[in-house]
Amino acid sequence: MLTLDLHPLNLTDQQFYQICQINRDLRLERTAQGKMIVMPPAGSETGKRNLSIGGQIWLWNRQNNLGVVFDSSAGFMLPNGATRSPDAAWLPRSRWDALSAEEKKRFAPVCPDFVVELRSPSDDLKTVREKMQEYMENGARLGWLIDPQARRVELYRQGYETEILENPATVSGEDVLPGFSLNLDEVWA
Repeated sequence: MLTLDLHPLNLTDQQFYQICQINRDLRLERTAQGKMIVMPPAGSETGKRNLSIGGQIWLWNRQNNLGVVFDSSAGFMLPNGATRSPDAAWLPRSRWDALSAEEKKRFAPVCPDFVVELRSPSDDLKTVREKMQEYMENGARLGWLIDPQARRVELYRQGYETEILENPATVSGEDVLPGFSLNLDEVWA
C-alpha cells in the first residue's frame, strides 16, 4: 500500500473521481485528511475469499431483495470526506433509491449500512481496524473485519464495543441483514 499526501492540493470530489477514472487499473481510496491510498491488487487467495464473501451476500440479497450489494470496486463518499471501498458492502433499497442517477454512477455519497473488510496478508491490522471504526462513525450499522490468518472475525456495531469471535463457523447478519449467515468454512479454506 502506498499513501500519497495530497492535502495541500485540496482535490475536489470531482477531481478525485477523474483521477480514479483515468487510472482504472489502480484501486484508490482517499482519507478524510486528503491522503490518497494506492492499494495493490489482492493476491489470488484473498480474491477467492473475497468472492466467496460477496457471493454469499449477493445470493442472500437476491432471495430477499432488501437492498443492493457492492463488491470491492465500488467507492463510497463518506460524510467525513473520505472515499472508501470496502471489500463488500450492502445498502437498503430505500437508501439506494433515494440517490440520484448521477450519484449512483459515481462514488455514492453515502456510507453503507453493512461493510466487510477482509484482511489480506499485507494489511496492517491497526490500519484496517481504524478503517472499520471510520465506517461506524460515518453511519454503518454493522461491520465485519475478517482475518483469515488468525481465523478471527471482529464485529463492529453502532454504539457497541467491538466483539471478537475466534474461529467461528458462521457469522450472523443480525437485524441489518435479517436471516443471513456467512459460512466461514469457505473463507477459511
